[in-house]
Amino acid sequence: MPKENIVKESLPKHIAIIMDGNGRWAKNKGAARIFGHRNAVAAVRDATEGCAELGVDYLTLYAFSTENWGRPAEEVMGLMELLVATIKQELKTLQKNNVKLAAIGDIEALPKRCKKQLREAIELTKNNSGLTLVLALSYSGRWEIIEAIKRLAVDVKEDKLKLDDISSEVFETYLNTANMPDPELMIRTSGEMRISNFLLWQLAYTEIYFTDKLWPDFRRQDLNEAIIAYQNRERRFGRISEQVNT
Repeated sequence: MPKENIVKESLPKHIAIIMDGNGRWAKNKGAARIFGHRNAVAAVRDATEGCAELGVDYLTLYAFSTENWGRPAEEVMGLMELLVATIKQELKTLQKNNVKLAAIGDIEALPKRCKKQLREAIELTKNNSGLTLVLALSYSGRWEIIEAIKRLAVDVKEDKLKLDDISSEVFETYLNTANMPDPELMIRTSGEMRISNFLLWQLAYTEIYFTDKLWPDFRRQDLNEAIIAYQNRERRFGRISEQVNT
């Protein structure tokens, strides 16, 4: 479906993507997994530029989970090197498209070069006012929730927060995604139908869209189709249709 079918007035403010299928894409071509990761950069660029052009406020990409550290060392090292190279390579494009870069996850766990390149890019794009591109790096939903609980517990212990004042709204301020809206649309590529420890708190009422397309083959047309599918759904948030429609 073409972009013209998208209703700009009901765009999701925040789209999250689980970029899955790089390894299978490479295997189908008889190549090493890192070949798939390298060829996924075009999909990242297309999704980012597509969201920026449409007027989406936030795009969060699940780039590297805490569980991914358990992959073969050669693949992890290749991914880290690719991260550094891609951020350098795409910085001009981010600036051209007025994209602000942000990151969530255990950033301190990243190699020194990765942290340096990431922080420099975040600093250089901090005044951009268009799409905010959020990279989830060394991230998992359970890790984020546990870290939030730890910080909250410290504040209770130090009498900065009273137990009776804890609410969903207060708890959200301790999450990595504080000050971001929850995703309204989450896309997962490659045909897998699970959320893989991604944004567990934030996805409570998110519309989920699964596609068989492997991530390196994902393009703007696929993004548009996901958004149109989202716009054709009725979002009830626990209510019934009659309540939503009135």
